[in-house]
Amino acid sequence: MTEKAAPAPLARTVLQQCLHARLQVAPPGPESEGEWVQIDRGMVIYVCFFKGATEDMLPKMVSALLNQRLCERASGGLASVLELGGSVLVVPQATLGGRAKGRAMQYHGNIGKDDGLRLYQRFVSLCQAQLQAAGGSGAGGSGAGAEGAGAEVKHGTYGNRQVLKLDTNGPYTHLMEF
Repeated sequence: MTEKAAPAPLARTVLQQCLHARLQVAPPGPESEGEWVQIDRGMVIYVCFFKGATEDMLPKMVSALLNQRLCERASGGLASVLELGGSVLVVPQATLGGRAKGRAMQYHGNIGKDDGLRLYQRFVSLCQAQLQAAGGSGAGGSGAGAEGAGAEVKHGTYGNRQVLKLDTNGPYTHLMEF
């Protein structure tokens, strides 16, 4: 009897619990400092979309990621980032789609740049909507979730090199494919 192969994933994410994360979204220029976004307690979500990914998959994907009980509560036990009232930093990470070929990495399975940008923007907006619906501020206001104050969604810029500074408590790093 032959075993049926699992379908290839359409998206790959890495979730990392954090105490503080800071992402440079614009490098310093000759007359300006770099631009940064940052979150405190919450989760960093690295996301990569593959060929065949569509907007239809995003609501289920966002719900699964934000409702996964991976964050430690101050009182013990685990909570989702929504239950915790933590913030979310979304980082586009095309390198999650890499495959080793010899001593080099290839990214032939990744989605095209225009489609990837569209999916990434929709993914971020869905994260903001879910966080806001759960009692956070979504886009960076002063709302609070169950345990957190000022929960918000921040995000990197798609298709650009970025610098990440991360303080994690763990290591609590999880791979999820969709």
